[in-house]
Amino acid sequence: MTSSKSARRPHHWRRDLVELAALFTAVAVADAVANTVAHGPDGPFLLVASAVALIVTAGFHLWWSRRHHQHGHDHAPPVEGPPVATPTGTIKDLGTDADGATALWRMRATVRDAPGSLAALCTVLAGRRVDILTLQTHPLATGTVDEFLLRAPASLTARQLSREISLAGGGDIWIERADTHDLVDAPTRILGLATRTALDAAELPLALRQLLGRCTIHSLPAVSPTGGPTGESAPVEGILEGTTMRMRDPNGGVISVERHYLPFTPTEFARARALVELDARLGPRVPRSRDVLTLPEGKITVRRADQSDVDAASEMHERCSERTLGLRYHGPVGDADRYLDHLLSPRHGRTLKVQTASGRLVALGHLLWDGDETEVALIVEDAWQRRGIGTELLGRLVALAVEAGSASVYAVTQASNTGMVAAMRGLGLPLDYQIEGGTLVVTARLKATQQAPNVAPYGIQANALRDQAGR
Repeated sequence: MTSSKSARRPHHWRRDLVELAALFTAVAVADAVANTVAHGPDGPFLLVASAVALIVTAGFHLWWSRRHHQHGHDHAPPVEGPPVATPTGTIKDLGTDADGATALWRMRATVRDAPGSLAALCTVLAGRRVDILTLQTHPLATGTVDEFLLRAPASLTARQLSREISLAGGGDIWIERADTHDLVDAPTRILGLATRTALDAAELPLALRQLLGRCTIHSLPAVSPTGGPTGESAPVEGILEGTTMRMRDPNGGVISVERHYLPFTPTEFARARALVELDARLGPRVPRSRDVLTLPEGKITVRRADQSDVDAASEMHERCSERTLGLRYHGPVGDADRYLDHLLSPRHGRTLKVQTASGRLVALGHLLWDGDETEVALIVEDAWQRRGIGTELLGRLVALAVEAGSASVYAVTQASNTGMVAAMRGLGLPLDYQIEGGTLVVTARLKATQQAPNVAPYGIQANALRDQAGR
């Protein structure tokens, strides 16, 4: 086939003249050679011998070409391709064992920033019958971090896979088992996290944890609960130092993220900063949903609380006895109000409040992010205790912890606080108890259940009336 570009190329007369001259020269030389051979003593014999030699040479060349071509096909390596259809119409997966068992892996490897580096890794994976489901690249100054989601035969171990990748030129290899949640592509997952962050300010730490994998997130305030500066600060652009990143908190202070088993890449740092910037631009926000519950004394409302409820919470503290405040805050009663601004901040967790029909705040329930762990805490005004409010709040807080993916929740109280112990036992979850110096720590393991526990409230009607107007 002739391209359109060459078809339009101009035809020069000089080229035609040269070709014609070459043709006449070739004819003249051939005629001279033929006359010399034909008029010689052995002319006819030489012509016949030349013809036979040409025929033999052509035949040998044809035989050799066919034999070499067939030899190359016999020794060609098998081609790894996509799944192929069997006669029954099912799909035969090339990345499975003989019994069809497969395993999902998440793997990272650093490769040289050179042509063919990624191809070498893919060739090794294909040789091990490993299917690449997704691939993300994280450019570095001296190379590239490639992040794979792999489906491999179940018999292939992580050690074998790491060794093969290392021999192919991969370095700093990290691999762990994945699950079906990792099958969501990265853009879709990031958009979902951004949506959750936009709807609720308390979602930012959880979104960062899901974005970056297993990590520890600390929100370090600029001012301590006692009112003194903490010295925590970070530049606007943030700081990335290997396994630690620090970003300025829009509410003041610093958000610190640590992941000791795997360094952060500049790409991950940019994604985390984008989520923090989104949170800063949207400002304080709390979902408006609320539940109306019926008590013998009347109706109460349960809804999310934030820092705008500090004054109402402080007034509730004034109505509480010293024993109630001491069981909740484990310190001097006069310091109780100092912690309210910190506790009600959505950056440190989620808080539920209980209000009467007149709007008076009578109870608070806190779900606090404490690094990799989650703490629950309750305080109920004395006049509203023993009505099931604490149990109702605790059940809702545990449901929020399950939704957030927490493995467990713990409550710190005094050994004499039988009400808190009874509420934790009412969850129906496995509990661990630790007592030291009169302080009791009760831990509930949440992984034993696949959904939020169904806590039966004491004295509260099970059917809560939803306020649709507040949704």
